[in-house]
Amino acid sequence: MKKFYVTVNGNRYEVEVEELAESSKDSCAAETINKGISNNVLIEKDTSNRLREAKSVLDKKVNGEKIEAPMPGIILSVNINEGDKIAKGQIMFILEAMKMENEIMAPRDGKVLSVDIAKGGKVDTGDLLAVIE
Repeated sequence: MKKFYVTVNGNRYEVEVEELAESSKDSCAAETINKGISNNVLIEKDTSNRLREAKSVLDKKVNGEKIEAPMPGIILSVNINEGDKIAKGQIMFILEAMKMENEIMAPRDGKVLSVDIAKGGKVDTGDLLAVIE
């Protein structure tokens, strides 16, 4: 098992990888463990999409309500921190898309369990931004 540190959208993750199948120069099968959750992944030369898919699988296993990007863009502002209490309608993020600033607001009162994007991060529709309890 090898440990790697991976930065995705400005967030740093510690990932343990165990090789499951014989490697080739184009791909290898591996098991990743993040926050105690195990997933099998296939890592190929172009890993960006597959890493995003693996992260998406992990995100779906997180308890709480997921706050996702409504459209592709760049995060201009992150107005919350992990552990913050938030109120319904509170501005959590400002997302720039098509040269317009879009406010992403809390859908309800709650506590921020995780913030999964940093200022300046690029997002696609459906990317996880935060999880609230």
